[in-house]
Amino acid sequence: MVFFSETFGIRSLQTPARQLLELLFDYSIENRPILFHVFSNGGAMLYRYIMEVLHTHKSFKNLRVAGTIFDSAPGRRNLRGGLRALETVLASMNMLLKYFLLFTFASTAVVLRILLYPLTRSIHESHYDALLKAPSRWPELYLYSQADLIIKASEVQLMADARQQLGVPVKAVDFSDSPHVSHMRVYPTYYCNLCMTFLSDCVGGSPS
Repeated sequence: MVFFSETFGIRSLQTPARQLLELLFDYSIENRPILFHVFSNGGAMLYRYIMEVLHTHKSFKNLRVAGTIFDSAPGRRNLRGGLRALETVLASMNMLLKYFLLFTFASTAVVLRILLYPLTRSIHESHYDALLKAPSRWPELYLYSQADLIIKASEVQLMADARQQLGVPVKAVDFSDSPHVSHMRVYPTYYCNLCMTFLSDCVGGSPS
């Protein structure tokens, strides 16, 4: 879904986004504060649709979202980073099939996201642009790294700055040398302290 259907402009992650929110009611925890912890661009894509559902469906409008943590996200669509991410996902797959899928993804991305971008952007807004102007105003914590080879640090910084200008309480932490979604592995104590402090501040302030 992340690498192919979404690249074609098919909003395939809408259904999982709604199902995830429905689980809150299934487990009878819909009245508790909710903290989203979003990993990489795949998580950011799903979160984009979660935002849409939260703000367009009456049954979800009363959910108490306290804040969102972004780990190594979000980033704009870049072919090199996307290929690295897909190669990681396909690491255990048959070599021939892996390279076929990589080639297919690269070809599709070049055509739809580069050559035809002026047309496709009017049909399917990028996840990055959608998150830039998301209507949510609860606190956001961005955890990223200059050493990330998949998501550019400058794009995370741009997102954090843009959200802050909209009045969103934002904190951004650059881990400098930890790889993509590996900040907790490299700095476990620091990472956990950041997340726990953020959670405590969000729940204590009861933001909406």
